[in-house]
Amino acid sequence: MEVAAEKKAEHLLGIDLRGIASFTDGFVIATGAQRRQTQAICDAILERLADEGERPLHVEGYKVGDWILIDFADLVVHIFTRETRDFYNLERLWGDAPKVAARRPESRKKKGISSGRKG
Repeated sequence: MEVAAEKKAEHLLGIDLRGIASFTDGFVIATGAQRRQTQAICDAILERLADEGERPLHVEGYKVGDWILIDFADLVVHIFTRETRDFYNLERLWGDAPKVAARRPESRKKKGISSGRKG
């Protein structure tokens, strides 16, 4: 996600879960150096997508900031501090899923993947 990179997010990774998981099409995983940075990355993502008419179904973990989850239904964004990302290691947990370059939601729409919005 371009906006996460603008906030100096590290180790951006997309995981394609289509055909593997029933609850989402994919994950975007990003890392911030500390809680304030993970919150800034989250704020920037939410602001950019709100400007494009996208609203998350749920945001979790913002106050603590070690692991912030933004649920857009077909895409779940995980923003970790370094230590928390290393501990939970979602890349290993979903090791069989294809890794892809993280991309902005417009790219998902162009490829025919729904935005998760109804109506």
